[in-house]
Amino acid sequence: MRPNIDIHDYETKMKAVNKFLEQGDKVKVTLRFRGREMAHMELGMKLLKKVQSDVDEVAKVELLPKLEGRQMIMVVAPR
Repeated sequence: MRPNIDIHDYETKMKAVNKFLEQGDKVKVTLRFRGREMAHMELGMKLLKKVQSDVDEVAKVELLPKLEGRQMIMVVAPR
């Protein structure tokens, strides 16, 4: 994903995330920052918090969002 992802693209990604969680798989959500997006880390954190709240009923966060270079990573696992 990217920090300024469009609504429809986000919904498509979340549909895939929910499908993987229903099958019992863990999901690694990676947010990649490019260029000047590095100056707006709060947008990435806000997006990952939204992902966390959207999957809260079916999954738990196994690895909280953390920054590794130009990527912000979060892992969710099924309940």
